[in-house]
Amino acid sequence: MQVHLINPSDISFGAGVITPRWLYVLAGATPRCYGDPWITDETLQPAQPEKMAPGDVVGIGITTSNASRGYELGRLVRERGCLPVFGGIHATLYPEESHTHGGAVAVVRGDGDLVWSEVLSDCAAGRPRRIYEGGSIAAADFAFPRWDLLSRGSYMWGSVQTVRGCPKRCSFCSVWRTDGQVPRQRPVSPVVEEVVMLRRRGYRFIALADDNFYPVTQRDLALAAGRSNKSQYDRLLSIRSERFELMKQLARISKDVIFFTQITMEAAEDEAFLNAMKAARIKGALIGVESVSVTGLKSLYKGFNLSGDDLIASLQRFNQSGIHVLGSFIFGLQSDTPATFTATSELADRAGLTFAQFIPLTPFPGTIDFEKWAKGNETSSRYWLLPPNKRPRVYLPHPTMSEEEIKHHTKQAWASFYGIRKIWRRSRCTSKLRSRLAFILISKLYSQMYAKTGMTTGGFRRALAVGWARIIARPCVALFSGRPLPDLQIPLRTAPKQAGSTAGEAEVVYNKVPAS
Repeated sequence: MQVHLINPSDISFGAGVITPRWLYVLAGATPRCYGDPWITDETLQPAQPEKMAPGDVVGIGITTSNASRGYELGRLVRERGCLPVFGGIHATLYPEESHTHGGAVAVVRGDGDLVWSEVLSDCAAGRPRRIYEGGSIAAADFAFPRWDLLSRGSYMWGSVQTVRGCPKRCSFCSVWRTDGQVPRQRPVSPVVEEVVMLRRRGYRFIALADDNFYPVTQRDLALAAGRSNKSQYDRLLSIRSERFELMKQLARISKDVIFFTQITMEAAEDEAFLNAMKAARIKGALIGVESVSVTGLKSLYKGFNLSGDDLIASLQRFNQSGIHVLGSFIFGLQSDTPATFTATSELADRAGLTFAQFIPLTPFPGTIDFEKWAKGNETSSRYWLLPPNKRPRVYLPHPTMSEEEIKHHTKQAWASFYGIRKIWRRSRCTSKLRSRLAFILISKLYSQMYAKTGMTTGGFRRALAVGWARIIARPCVALFSGRPLPDLQIPLRTAPKQAGSTAGEAEVVYNKVPAS
């Protein structure tokens, strides 16, 4: 029985930006008695069901955006006598859909780290259960990914997860419902070990693929400190202390490793945290700005964000700490007007954002927005089951703008921010010619991958965008790659200062383990 793991996609670019982490985590959760899983990421190249044999287990992970392609693959492999098993956030929300439309023999809900071995055992014995409840496991039980199966030269960035869950409850996000509002923070040691493994293989740029790298804010601590029962305060303080310890350890790994993460804007007010990020070489962060207006932020349950000049000053504080911001904005809110699009693009420029993304409001399953929208659209609420070229691009009706107007203004915002002159000006954030070239290429690639392919509905324009992305992606991988360091060791701790060392200086002790 061969185990296959597939990340479905309708579009293949030949190279990827960030490693799809779940593939390698599930590979790590696969008992060695079943051999090494065969991994296919369709954003690189399409799957080949014809190479799968009857009795093989095919794990297919789906989000709402790739569910349709995942179901297609499931039906194809089921016809060949394989055993398709579905998992992922969409399968967790709609487990029966995977059976009805994807030919699933089993569906895993929640975390697959622990339950995956049970699924494989049952499949091998010919008695897979219809539903497996993976639940929300403790951080110490997160499976260690099989990065040894990762081929070099396929992705620009590696990915390491340090925490699951987010304490916020934004209306457009399902993470706090599916992964929980209590942060499940991994121990420092396995995180550092993963980073070292990836750097050994030549990955210099690593995404800390967290729901929220800043799970405890200063406001959280202040509120907890005011309570008579100090247990919550102690718990939050422990989580925050572990964040600082992690960043301290990351700073001790090879000095050419660069990190990127996802964080809330509240971190801008936390000077100590920003300084620790800078020391750890966390040089980039995706920040959900979402809206430039107070009304828009309140509608998204994101009133903790700032607006106007305060927002610009807050975003600039990240820049001042050496952290480049990828600002994420949502268009199509009920309070938006045609002027909102221009104002947003101008704010992104004034705030000095290094990258930006402009996304039409889409009510994804599991979110508050989806629940509101679905009440009036019961008969067509499962829009992801429609063929891609027949799905509307905007699902929430707007009181003053048509779908085409929102799409037009959104495209203009992308085109304005990613104009070649503006990209060249922003590339001054780095001084080396090679780095500036990489910046220009990744900027154009980002707009091709996430703007033009996401807004077109098929046909020539989409094919053209994919073609350009394929051309740009390969040199980007080469530019971001580093020389493999197979002998790189894992720093364990800071040893006491030795005689003759500089005052305040400490020595790093390394774990003498064999290279992977």
